[in-house]
Amino acid sequence: MAEGTTSRPSPSGPTPSSAADSPQGDAYLDRRTLRRGSAGWLLLTGLGVAYVVSGDFSGWNIGLSKGGFGGLAVATLLMGAMYACLVFALAELSAILPTAGGGYGFARRALGTWGGFLTGTAILIEYILAPAAISIFIGDYVESLGLFGLESGWPVYLACFAVFIGIHLWGVGEALRFSLVVTAIAVAALLIFAVGAFTEFDGGSLDDIPVDAEAFGSSSWLPFGLLGIWAAFPFGMWFFLGVEGVPLAAEEAKDPVRSMPRALAISMGVLVLLAILTFFAASGARGSAAIQEAGNPLVVALQGDGDPTALSRFVNYAGLAGLVASFFSLIYAGSRQLFALSRAGYLPRFLSLTSRRKSPYLGLLIPGAIGFALAAGTGNGARMLNIAVFGATISYALMALSHIVLRRREPELPRPYRTPGGVVTSSVAFVLALSALVATFLVDREAAFTALAVYAVALAYFAFYSRHRLVARAPEEEFAALAAAEAELERKG
Repeated sequence: MAEGTTSRPSPSGPTPSSAADSPQGDAYLDRRTLRRGSAGWLLLTGLGVAYVVSGDFSGWNIGLSKGGFGGLAVATLLMGAMYACLVFALAELSAILPTAGGGYGFARRALGTWGGFLTGTAILIEYILAPAAISIFIGDYVESLGLFGLESGWPVYLACFAVFIGIHLWGVGEALRFSLVVTAIAVAALLIFAVGAFTEFDGGSLDDIPVDAEAFGSSSWLPFGLLGIWAAFPFGMWFFLGVEGVPLAAEEAKDPVRSMPRALAISMGVLVLLAILTFFAASGARGSAAIQEAGNPLVVALQGDGDPTALSRFVNYAGLAGLVASFFSLIYAGSRQLFALSRAGYLPRFLSLTSRRKSPYLGLLIPGAIGFALAAGTGNGARMLNIAVFGATISYALMALSHIVLRRREPELPRPYRTPGGVVTSSVAFVLALSALVATFLVDREAAFTALAVYAVALAYFAFYSRHRLVARAPEEEFAALAAAEAELERKG
């Protein structure tokens, strides 16, 4: 058995209340099961788009203030390439190991317990911080739209977490169908926006941001120079951030070996199309300078400083739908990653208990409580999103590395789906992910160092406590232990 996959009983022995929850007992996994077969490829595709769609409505445009139109365009192209390469690699990995662990499970097999924990923790940072940030943005939209006379604040944040976590507790099938409907509304709104904005398109306004003459390599297309491209990386990511979470639904998918690669590919294709349309339509309709720091860039692109139009009002309401879709789906992703890490003993095991409806209720409620506390306590959505991006880039690098290692170390491993380009594809994702990680320090050093501090605390917990109490029967751990056993037999043979 692989090192670190044993579980130590209490020194005094199991008590009657803990015996049913002992990792050695059959009841352990029975109390930690998800509802299988709840999601087909269409719901999984909707989930992949839902993770990301709020980023089309706001956030990406701040990259214009870092790199100008040309800088953000190049950054978006490179980040799009990173996500495309990563998605192809994840499609292969998810077909090999279709479990709720997602990135943690892949890294556990390829990089050992430390690699699994590092990857899983980075994913958790992303999926706990991002919903907290989006709840603040939802509050801002509710206030700006004058809905029910509400102002942005803790009551709105609390309502978001309470209502949407409640739907998740109801059941995964119901939750994903709700997400699909809201996502479809948001996508339709983006397409309608693009049609309306392109009627006012002016190519000459794309590069209207004043040029910083002292910046190296500056021009009208790169007003902040070549370094501006790098600084715009995190904002180019906002068109795609979160799509990598689709494999976290593997245990609840119908025929995940076939549906997971299909859903990843289609959702990525949809996101690329939406990114191109949104970026060019918004920047060309009103000019890059007008929308570079707007909280609602699509609305500004349609109406400028004038009175609201019927189309701008519609897009404004649809922006709220996009935020809800991403908020809702990211809560799902975070709960499944927490569930998998807890079930395997990396985090306290009680967090992976599931209800009669097969929902990881504590995995939903506790991250939700943390997210609400962060939103209500700080009110700084941009800072939390930057911390989430930092965690995301670490997980991307480790997941890409996992693909490379498994291809090299276990070339004969059955692969129902194979990544086009093999390790070349995942190597591109790896290099670009590391570049994006460094870029986070250019954008928000405080956010990056805050994320590092959280990482350090988590690593201390793992080093001194949980790595000695891992559950060998968890699917991801069994998969890794099997690989270790096969390698040992080969050495002896």
